[in-house]
Amino acid sequence: MAGTNPYEADAHVAQMHVLRTLLVGRGATFSQLTKATSLTSDHANFHIKKLIAAGMVAHVPKSYGQYQLTRKGKEYANRMDTEELVMEKQPKIVVDIGIERDDGMFLFQERSKQPYYGYWGFPTGKIRWGETMVQAAARELKEETGLEADLRVVGMHHKLDYDSEGAFLEDKYLVLVHGTNPRGELVAQTETHANHWLTPEEYHGIERRFGDIHETLRYLRSDSPFVSETSYTYDPTAY
Repeated sequence: MAGTNPYEADAHVAQMHVLRTLLVGRGATFSQLTKATSLTSDHANFHIKKLIAAGMVAHVPKSYGQYQLTRKGKEYANRMDTEELVMEKQPKIVVDIGIERDDGMFLFQERSKQPYYGYWGFPTGKIRWGETMVQAAARELKEETGLEADLRVVGMHHKLDYDSEGAFLEDKYLVLVHGTNPRGELVAQTETHANHWLTPEEYHGIERRFGDIHETLRYLRSDSPFVSETSYTYDPTAY
């Protein structure tokens, strides 16, 4: 979380009890929060102060000893498994940007960072809090390649990655964005990737690549939005 007091997902169990108590009610008193932690009042007070310093909990205005979740605290605590008192892991939501030139070539990236080091695919990037899908694609495209383009959202693909031994690796929702009329000076290489213009067939011939380019092209050429879901298997060394 952004801010001067970042809050860790592996918070002390006492703090998770406090968050849960405040999550399922309109507020709670100090004694109620202390009881929820099963700690002494001094120890409970320490953990409540930690949550206040992190911007997660606040005193209820014009009340005596009453506490409530802040807006930041509500957003955070709402991701909690209230039975296990742990933060539930969330799928990643990213933009997958297919930039096409007038000559039919597409922009692909060769990864030079972990995981999936050496794999090829479209430029991708996380959608930030409060961004629209197109805003995220425009920002990531500029940051990753130096280019701008005319962008439209095509659909969404749910990608579930496993290794060849069956271990679950990654859960990702990719918003496919089609970009045309690319303009600007291409950044050929950065510390984390290299950018290349390739034909779909050239990309298809690369061994370490993401997805099926022919299926992706069908989505890009369609006038109707799509939603799809596919499981993929990778060598254990890839991730």
